[in-house]
Amino acid sequence: MSLADLLDPTSSVLAFYATDLRRKREKAGISQRAFAKLALMAPSLLNKIEAGTRLPTKELSKLADETFGLEDHFQRLWPLVIKYAYPAWFRPFVDLEEAATAIRSFQVQLIPGLLQTEDYARAVFGARRQNPDFVNEQVTARLERQHILTRENRPDLWVVLDELVLRRPLGGNKIMRNQLERLIAAAEEPSTVIQILPFSSGVHAGVDGAFSALTLDEGPGVVYVDGFLQGQIKADPADVRAAERAYDLLTAVALSPDASIDRIAAAAKDLR
Repeated sequence: MSLADLLDPTSSVLAFYATDLRRKREKAGISQRAFAKLALMAPSLLNKIEAGTRLPTKELSKLADETFGLEDHFQRLWPLVIKYAYPAWFRPFVDLEEAATAIRSFQVQLIPGLLQTEDYARAVFGARRQNPDFVNEQVTARLERQHILTRENRPDLWVVLDELVLRRPLGGNKIMRNQLERLIAAAEEPSTVIQILPFSSGVHAGVDGAFSALTLDEGPGVVYVDGFLQGQIKADPADVRAAERAYDLLTAVALSPDASIDRIAAAAKDLR
């Protein structure tokens, strides 16, 4: 008996997607090998997707709907399924991020995920020497998170970056230059503010590390704190107030939004 045969479709959205894909493929009389050929993937990969041990792609979801005459069945399931690319401890934060009306992020090492280009994100995950297929899933999931910035009721985004982030050419000069240009474009959007914390600021309120504070549409806000193995979500009102105060202090000593754009542009120019 295969893993696909043992899969319980009621155990998760991923399991439902996997079992439903297999059921509809078999109902259409299409072999696994033939469908894998249509999807331009190895049969072994499709076998793992139907067993729920690998994540489907957006392209596969569209192909399945077209092949089986399902309109947008699998395409509607895909945004829910792709969340399984995130570690289990991070999934609650993604849900909170989607419900946020305002996001304030302070970063000392990397461009925040919501503003990363695909190449930059790939370089971030690739640095950990992970399996290429795993990296693809992580990159796809990270880019999918960014849809909250293009929806009609998008959250306000305020980002403070340590200047060190601009000066580390992660992935090489070309990738980093494109990433900085993406930052400049984002900073010109009415609902996005980016400030640079210059080297000259010295000791500051964010010396303990990166964090993000979320204002939610209902209920109290939360704070997400990065960690080496995993991050933590803190909902204690005292922690939220401490993060908000630290963020206010950071914005007070950071460069103005206009001066920050100039600093980002100068860093991009240095990479040419």
